[in-house]
Amino acid sequence: MTSVKTGNMIHKTKLVHGKSKKGDGMMNIENIEAFVYINHYGSFNKAAEVLFLSQPSVSARIQTLERELGCKLFERLGRQILLTEEGRRFLPYAQQVLQVIQKGKQRIQTAKATPQELTIGCTVAVSNYVIPELLPKLKHKYPQTNFKLITSTTDQLLHKLINKEIDIGFVRKVMHPAIRTVSFYQDPISLYVYKDHPFAQKGHATIASLQEQPLIFFECGSLDWLRIHRVFETLEFPPDIAFHVDHSETAKKLVLQKAGIAFLPGLSVHEEVLRGDLVPVYIPEVTGISLQTSLITLKEQPSTFATTLAELLHENDYFRSQQSDQSLLHSTI
Repeated sequence: MTSVKTGNMIHKTKLVHGKSKKGDGMMNIENIEAFVYINHYGSFNKAAEVLFLSQPSVSARIQTLERELGCKLFERLGRQILLTEEGRRFLPYAQQVLQVIQKGKQRIQTAKATPQELTIGCTVAVSNYVIPELLPKLKHKYPQTNFKLITSTTDQLLHKLINKEIDIGFVRKVMHPAIRTVSFYQDPISLYVYKDHPFAQKGHATIASLQEQPLIFFECGSLDWLRIHRVFETLEFPPDIAFHVDHSETAKKLVLQKAGIAFLPGLSVHEEVLRGDLVPVYIPEVTGISLQTSLITLKEQPSTFATTLAELLHENDYFRSQQSDQSLLHSTI
């Protein structure tokens, strides 16, 4: 039951979706919808087009609504359709009714599409640096869903997805005819040094100057790392690779121990950079090289979480500051 004030009268009405019987005091939601659309578009014809109705049908709905309210809702001023005083008073209530109904529909659709359990597969980097912040927010948004996490390699996660052992996967760039692939984020690769390293004061260096530096080379098997290899191939002498490791955490800790310097994805060293323990150094020859992480799902299964995950990712402090960090890095040159 809702109350609508028109003039000095309060009309008690019931809202139903369907035909209203004369004298039964019920108000048709479709009539309210027509009223809101006409006001929005300023035209009976345009509202009829959007609602897939004929113009006479829309006019009939407004006439019925006006009889139920006991007042005129629109008036013509030349070719313009304007709200009457009563129409302006009724409009916010009509809009609220439609908004409540729309929210109710969305809630029902979301509940139907939300699984009781969601198994997420991800690479080690995503598990270490993205998931700890992402999962609590996802749980808050979908409190009825239980989340299970599996960490593995891109190839193994692809196999698990195809065999329906996971529902969603966060992997390196991959293509397969059975899956849907969406680019999730790009993580720039830069050279990082410890805070009192000679490069830290300058903030920039050339690839040739690295020949004299002990390198900790983190290799993740991505095609992007091949570009780093190709850059080194242009040098007269090969770089001094003191340590070759397969985990970004190991490489990072070796740099912190001043055992050398390393090319690393920005997300893996975000906290250390904020604390000032590690410093990014601009190398022109490797500009634009980044690690791409993609979100994969089976094509046969609609993913209701892809958009939500993208939105939550943009709330991450690192990705919010990434653009400004890059601008600051270039400004030091």
